[in-house]
Amino acid sequence: MIESGRPRLPRRYGRGRLVRLSPVILTVVIASLAYATPPEMAFSRLLPAAPALAAAMWPVLPTVLLGTVCLCLMIGLGFVFPDLGTWWTAAGIIAVTVAAAYGSHLRLQRERTLLQVRLVADAAQQVVLSPMPRRIGNVEIESLYLAAAAEASIGGDFYEVVDTPYGIRLLIGDVRGKGLPAVGAAAAIVNAFREAAYGETDMVNVARRMDASSTRYNAAFPPDGPMERFATALLAEIPHEGRRIKILNCGHPPPLLLNRRNLRFLEPATPSPLLSLAELIGDHYSVDTFDFAPGDLLLLYTDGIAEARARNGEFFPLAAWMSGQPPTPPRELLTALHRDLLRYSRGRLDDDIAALAVRLGDPEARSPGELRDAMETGE
Repeated sequence: MIESGRPRLPRRYGRGRLVRLSPVILTVVIASLAYATPPEMAFSRLLPAAPALAAAMWPVLPTVLLGTVCLCLMIGLGFVFPDLGTWWTAAGIIAVTVAAAYGSHLRLQRERTLLQVRLVADAAQQVVLSPMPRRIGNVEIESLYLAAAAEASIGGDFYEVVDTPYGIRLLIGDVRGKGLPAVGAAAAIVNAFREAAYGETDMVNVARRMDASSTRYNAAFPPDGPMERFATALLAEIPHEGRRIKILNCGHPPPLLLNRRNLRFLEPATPSPLLSLAELIGDHYSVDTFDFAPGDLLLLYTDGIAEARARNGEFFPLAAWMSGQPPTPPRELLTALHRDLLRYSRGRLDDDIAALAVRLGDPEARSPGELRDAMETGE
């Protein structure tokens, strides 16, 4: 499922509830074994493990309460088995409970800090990846974003779509690096695109303004280490009347165009310089024009998709996967891509992932899926 361009994974509530109850289950199992077996087996000495486990998932007070229960159980077992060594084990339970309570306190502090980081990342996402319309005229658009950094919901990949007097303009790109350090560079590029896309008639001038903004940002906030910070980017323009698409590719992976089961890479005739490198290698940008007929499905993506790896090191077969997709709305295409990517990589992503799926529809006809999406968006 994709909401506001971000995938949300289904939660397994039953399994999570069982995990949170595991300290109680462990306490019951140990106490039962200690009562049902001979004292020489000394299962009661495992009781300190229960509050230690609780510290990993419970707040401080429930952890202390569980330690108190374990202490009472140990004292009770001491009356049943006088030679059990009750007081040594009881002292161990008290010591472990105190340490577990302190560990639970530190864990909660770290979780609060992580929550603040995620809130900052969510705020940054609203700046860099603003909500997009799912339909502009007869053009359907859907987005997908997955951040590789577990502590953040955004990284160095970015995208944007704007409806301008010159047509629908799309941007997708990737700043070198990932996580929060790359967000500022991505924001500088996206903000420059939002301004230039409305004011510049030529996409070449849009690219130059993006490059200038990226260069200024890197000068003001130089990257750590000797490596330069640069970005790949791809600009696309779809005229309002459709039928063709213009693409300016600044070192970005070429988009895929699916037309009636025929798949092609939209390779640039002449590569354009990466953002922040125009001063070094020249600002010679080129724009390529391709046919874009009703029903065609266009996929713009970052290299995190093509370079997603399985456990054996094989890359995700994006072209073969795309060729096997049936004619489908962009939302369903990205839902399938999200599912298959996570399945292929076993849920481990080494890089941020962003994708835009675009389909040119017939303005006079809509499929049932399109009608459903139109009703959801109020169109």
